[in-house]
Amino acid sequence: MSGHSKWSTIKHKKAAKDAKRGKMFTKFIKEITVAARMGGGDLNSNPRLRTAIDAAKAVNMPNDNIDRAIKKGTGELEGSTYEELTYEGYGPGGAAIIAQVLTDNKNRTVSEIRRLFAKHGGNMGETGCVGWMFDKKGLIVVEKTQVDEDRLMAVVLDAGAEDVRDEDDVYEVVTQPEDFSTVKDRLDHEKIVVASAQVTLVPKNTVDVDAKNVEQILKLTEELEDHDDVQNVSSNFNIPTELLEKAS
Repeated sequence: MSGHSKWSTIKHKKAAKDAKRGKMFTKFIKEITVAARMGGGDLNSNPRLRTAIDAAKAVNMPNDNIDRAIKKGTGELEGSTYEELTYEGYGPGGAAIIAQVLTDNKNRTVSEIRRLFAKHGGNMGETGCVGWMFDKKGLIVVEKTQVDEDRLMAVVLDAGAEDVRDEDDVYEVVTQPEDFSTVKDRLDHEKIVVASAQVTLVPKNTVDVDAKNVEQILKLTEELEDHDDVQNVSSNFNIPTELLEKAS
């Protein structure tokens, strides 16, 4: 097992809190709508839609909400048209940050994202300025209480996973995007409960954040995550455990 950025662990804990108050519903509705618009409403032939629905069900979104989102995407019901955008920049301390967005008002969203970067000592850059620092990967988070290390590794590596990473109280299973569904299905078949699963951007290398920038970069990434139009935030920062505990 190899170490990794603390960012995904922070996101997992935050997502658990957000799920309790239904905050994730809006983001998943958008993702389901766009996935259905782009690939159709059939789960068997649309992996992106299937992944989005699995994630929505994990936070107990009602089936009626899911069905309406699919129908808006396929045109059976009226709905907003969302544009997929990616904003890139640097946070305090030089960490790279990417915000993936679904919006029905590009001008509003870009000004708000730029303001958040500036507010917390960061700088939004041009498209491509940090994208090269990340790889698109499947990322499946499994809590350690669900399975022991040896069994998890045996299951996912046999299914085609690329790596398993030990991150505090969770394991991160990393896959190539094309192997993501197969590995996720194998975990489901083995009755290993998944905390979260998505195809996302994973940093190739990490940047250590010093004590003076920890609070600012955590605030920046959290406020980006909380923005209604932001679907996902990826960063390459790494915060030493002792500094992270002080900040939290």
